[in-house]
Amino acid sequence: MGSLNGKTCIVTGGAGSLGVAAARLFLKEGAKVMLLDRREAELQQAAATLASADVAGMAVDVTDRASVEAALDAAVARFGKIDVLFSNAGNFGTVRPIAEYPEDVFDAVYAVHVKGAFLMCKLAAPRMNDGGSIIITSSVAGTRGDPGVYAYITAKHAQVGLMRCLAKELAGRRIRVNTIHPGPIANDFQQRVEDDLSEIIGRNATEFFDSQIPLGRHASPDEVAKSVVYLASDQSSFTTGAMLMVDGGMSA
Repeated sequence: MGSLNGKTCIVTGGAGSLGVAAARLFLKEGAKVMLLDRREAELQQAAATLASADVAGMAVDVTDRASVEAALDAAVARFGKIDVLFSNAGNFGTVRPIAEYPEDVFDAVYAVHVKGAFLMCKLAAPRMNDGGSIIITSSVAGTRGDPGVYAYITAKHAQVGLMRCLAKELAGRRIRVNTIHPGPIANDFQQRVEDDLSEIIGRNATEFFDSQIPLGRHASPDEVAKSVVYLASDQSSFTTGAMLMVDGGMSA
């Protein structure tokens, strides 16, 4: 029997590499998984790749209440009440000096990371079984500051505040709430960030990040997903309100 046997798990950002890696491990541990993402074609491809009767996908805009409600209701109708919410949707924005940082980009990043996580938690909590788990993907960026990364870093810090409030409110129902803080992951999302950053800093950003990580490399999506499973399962039964660093020592 797996550590998530029979549990219903929701994964936002479900078409991305971390979402798919977490879903694959959830399924291996016996869970039923609803993948949510706004990119419908990529979402269906992800669901097909997982190739399981216990996985489904649905397009959703995490910044829109009606869209989130419809997706959660569909998940409950298909798989039953929610046990695990992995709030993993994200976007990056840009890197610019404060005087030049575009307000619309700031708003868009904050909407996905902060309002999106807020809406997912607000609307999922009443549909959750007691004793469940909420995991919010923050970042090593949620523990530090770097010039120019105004939207992403601000949003990742805000997610920690959201998590801490939820952890105290939902403790009476034994619902644990934690953030996970990956460092750079070897995936398309990070590569796009590093391609842009390489032009700004005038050197290879991938090599720069690796030089800042004591373990000397990017994580794989599967490595981070293993920590997500730990927080989702009863292995972390006395862990709530915590920031789990999965960053190769970058924040040390």
